[in-house]
Amino acid sequence: MDRVMDEQSVRETVMTTEITPQPGIMDIELYVGGKAIVEGVSNVVKLSSNENPLGPSPAAREAFREQADFMAVYPNSDHSGLRKAIATIHDLDAQKIVVGNGSDEIITFLCQAYAGQGDEVLFTEHGFSMYRICALAAGATPVEVAEKDRVTDVDALIEGCTENTKIVFVANPNNPTATFVSVEELARLADGIPETAVLVLDGAYAEFVDGYDGGAALVEERHNVVMTRTFSKVYGLGGLRVGWAYAPQTVIDVLNRLRGPFNVNRAALAAAEAAVKDRGYLDYCLAENAKWGEFLVSELRGIGIACDDSAANFVLARFESESEADAANEALAQNGLIVRQVKGYKLPDCLRITIGQGGDCARVISVLKAFKEGVA
Repeated sequence: MDRVMDEQSVRETVMTTEITPQPGIMDIELYVGGKAIVEGVSNVVKLSSNENPLGPSPAAREAFREQADFMAVYPNSDHSGLRKAIATIHDLDAQKIVVGNGSDEIITFLCQAYAGQGDEVLFTEHGFSMYRICALAAGATPVEVAEKDRVTDVDALIEGCTENTKIVFVANPNNPTATFVSVEELARLADGIPETAVLVLDGAYAEFVDGYDGGAALVEERHNVVMTRTFSKVYGLGGLRVGWAYAPQTVIDVLNRLRGPFNVNRAALAAAEAAVKDRGYLDYCLAENAKWGEFLVSELRGIGIACDDSAANFVLARFESESEADAANEALAQNGLIVRQVKGYKLPDCLRITIGQGGDCARVISVLKAFKEGVA
């Protein structure tokens, strides 16, 4: 009897001394990136991660190569060269720019800085999954509101705010829907949320909308609006992980206290600086994306697959059911075309397809046309 009690005491001691994470951590579902391989299939084209199929500019490639001789030297901790280049190109104040290891890192910093236990982080039902992940990691409560036909519903966001709302995330254009809301609607949202909440305009795909500043003007006009941007999409630097934010100086001062002094490596900084200065290559990439994006949308609709107009570098193909989307995904994969299932974004009957080069887009349509005809 005494031995049984001793064993029970040992088990209870182990249970009470177990190392446990902070609240919210174990509620996080791990982020799953786009697939890159298909077993048994060669000549695969990856159209699952919204990468630039043309890659980075020649200037960015050369700037990266030049850093090979300086790998032993720490990068500039204030990222001044890149911040000044961004400020010049976009007509911004370099002092109000912070650079991160991808815009994901900046989203993480914002949640660390402004949300915690008892606070709420608001976003739309099909919003980027990192909003939920970062909210939970900070101990805050993620709150979703409905979209309207896959478009951000400003009224729903405003109505979803409470006294506990500390951050409101809006991706514009949105991922994975590729839809866009006007600057006027964003301004109405900024006016409608609590003054003590931060509105974060995630502009990862902002360059794909002609004339759109990503929300920079709203940052200048208000004390609680932040714009995030990335070099991973149109600039083709996803592998280097460089993002940035434009925000009021008070917010920048907070974020700089959270980031590590060398959070972005010197090769990435050099490549990003060269990329943002190469406007000719940017225009070429945007023109190619617009041309083949229009082709994909038109052809998908022509073979009976619903698709919204795209304001980004991908399209969201909508099928008649989850089972049809699954079958279409398998047909594409077996033909060497990897796209993205978006069941985790509550879109089980959809596939997100990156706008590739012309030949890639033609292959996608050919396979899906055969699939719809029952011969794929």
